[in-house]
Parts: sequence; structure tokens; C-alpha cells
Amino acid sequence: MSRTILKDVAIIGGGLVGSSAALALRRMGFSVVLLDKGFCGAQASGVNYGGVRRQGRPPEQIALSQRAHAIWPRLKELIGIDGEFVRSGHLKVARTEAEMVSLETYAARVAELGLDLELIGHNQLRERFPWIAGSVAGASLCSGDGHANPRLVSAAFAFAARRAGAEVLEHTPVSHVEKVSEGFHLSTKTGTEIKARFVVNSAGAWAGTFAEAFGEPVPLKRIYPSMIVTEPLDVFMNVNIGAEGGGIYARQVERGNCIVGGMRGEPTADPDFSRPTDTGAVTIMNRAAALFPGLRNAYAIRFWSGTEGEMADRSPVIGFSRTTPNLVHAFGFSGAGFQIAPGVGEVLAELIRDGESPTPIDAFAIDRFARMDQGSPVGTVPEPQKRETLR
Repeated sequence: MSRTILKDVAIIGGGLVGSSAALALRRMGFSVVLLDKGFCGAQASGVNYGGVRRQGRPPEQIALSQRAHAIWPRLKELIGIDGEFVRSGHLKVARTEAEMVSLETYAARVAELGLDLELIGHNQLRERFPWIAGSVAGASLCSGDGHANPRLVSAAFAFAARRAGAEVLEHTPVSHVEKVSEGFHLSTKTGTEIKARFVVNSAGAWAGTFAEAFGEPVPLKRIYPSMIVTEPLDVFMNVNIGAEGGGIYARQVERGNCIVGGMRGEPTADPDFSRPTDTGAVTIMNRAAALFPGLRNAYAIRFWSGTEGEMADRSPVIGFSRTTPNLVHAFGFSGAGFQIAPGVGEVLAELIRDGESPTPIDAFAIDRFARMDQGSPVGTVPEPQKRETLR
């Protein structure tokens, strides 16, 4: 039976960004409906690697990343669980001298942004991290970074939003959104109709359709990162680790399992879903075993892949629509959204409440691609269609 829901804010997409925004909005007193076409947190937010890192992000993301950095230690207070969050540090290794130069260049670029990076040479790396293969040239350590369990964290934010009073509708695909005089009208494939004053488009890999419906097409494509988990091993890996130039990342949890990634899966006949490939799994494990000798005889016990949205410039879209008042976008995190998502949720709530956020987000404007096509400087940002009268 169809019904109509009236709310202040409708959020399309129940991943970690949408769920954290729903929780933040409820804490501000807004009425919220959170919609997901499947289970909240079951796509990119729940199947990613679980890295909670600031290191390696472009400078324009650091302020947002620092904001999220302050939230992660407070997870139990916010969502009722710690999500297996560990501030282990994030070590990025350089396999060649050229990669070490790249790490040194990055450290200089972000030196004033509070990451407190420590550059480590080959000999010191061997002394401090003897479980890494001896051929590595050096590394950069961000001791405040860490890792967490995305399967726990992403679902827990949605549960916390529901406990806080948000109406959470799973298995409720949004089929149509339009701007009307009093706000927005949303139709769903289950027959539920929604009227809301604000809409947040946090639909991940599916967000492009909603943006295009409001005259804001973006170069968003789907990617399918693939992960592997090993049998429990004696704990030897004491940091979240990645490699400059990509291709391999790994972490080990308290019970001994190692999570390893660096390849991509393939879409199934239904491109909403994907699966790992046998060649990809073998490639990842061979890379891991070469870099971490402790994994050479480990059994891989589970493989998975997920669907994520990637922007052409690998930077997310965050902020008000440039065409439609009271429409806010937050998508395209390109495989690097897990750490910053709780901070993004707070920023989205501030945009709805105040029309702006103290955290700088101009670099993530949705019209930046159109401006590039038209030959306008990327830094030239037209006035967004912020908010209509709130009350």
C-alpha cells in the first residue's frame, strides 16, 4: 500500500556518507528519511579495505580528512561500537628511489597541514619493520592514521541514525526526484512517496543519474575494488600499509587475519554487482608475499569485490547543486571515502542548517568539469544554489 512521508531532508543512498549525514541531521533536530535500494552500507561503504588514512590525500582534502580524523576515536560514543578502529599508523612504502622522492615531495607539500609525516630511510625501515622485504627503498609514516572494519562501521551509522529518530527505508529504490514549489517530491519503486524540503544525493556509483536529472552531468564511472582475507596468522603487521604508486595495500587485525587489496574485480551481468577474478586474486597474493614474507605460506580464505563510484579527477563531489536550491551532492569518493565519510556527513548537515560549512569544500564543486570544458579557471566557482528559506 502506498503512503506519503513528509520530512525536512530526504537522503538518497544509505552508505557511510548518507548514514553519517542522517545521524548528524537528527542530532541537529531535523526530520530525516534515509533511503537505500538495498541494505545500508552494503555497497562501497561496507566492502572496502578499511583504511582510515589521511596520508596520501591531495592537499585540498586534508581539512576534511582532519575533521573526520577527530571523529573516529569517538565512534563508540556516536554509534555504540568502536568498529574495530585502531590508530595503528599508516606506512606508505617506496619500492624504488623514484618512489621515495615522490614521498619526500608529498611530505613537503603537506608539511603545514598537521599530518606530522615521518620519512624513514632503508636502514631504519629494516630495523623498525623487519617483516617488510629488504628491497624497499624507504617509507613515510603517518602515526595518527589507522584502520577499521567497514562491515561494522557502515551499518552501525545507519542503525545509530535510526535510533536517533531517522526513518530508514532499505530495499527502497528511488525511481524519480523532482523539484516542486514546496521542496522535492520523490517516488520509489515500492510505492512510497516522499516530500522533503532538502535532498542529499549520496547515492555512490548511482549518483550520476540523480545529478543529471537536475542538469548536472558528471564523469562518474563504476570501479570494482577487490579484497582478500587470509587465515589467522601470528600478528606481525603492526601498521596499515600501502605502497607509493599503488598496486598493494594490507593490514592485519587483532585476531590475525590479513586483509589485502590492490586489484579490481569485474562486473557481473548486473553491473550493480561484481566478483573478484582468479587472476586478480593470484596477482594480489603474489605481490603481498613478495613485499611481506610472512604471507608466503598463508591461505586466502575469502575474496570479495564491491561497486564504487570514481570521478575522472578522483576527487569527490561535495556541496550544493549549481542548478537547484536545497539539493546537496556528496558522491564520487573514488575508493578513498571511508576515512573522510563521517566528516562529510557533518559538513552536509551544516550546509543544510547554515547554508555553509567552516570546512572548505570549494574544490569539490559539481560544476568543476563543466568549467574545465568551457575553459574557465578551475578556481572560478560560481555561486551555488544554496538554500531556500528554511522556516
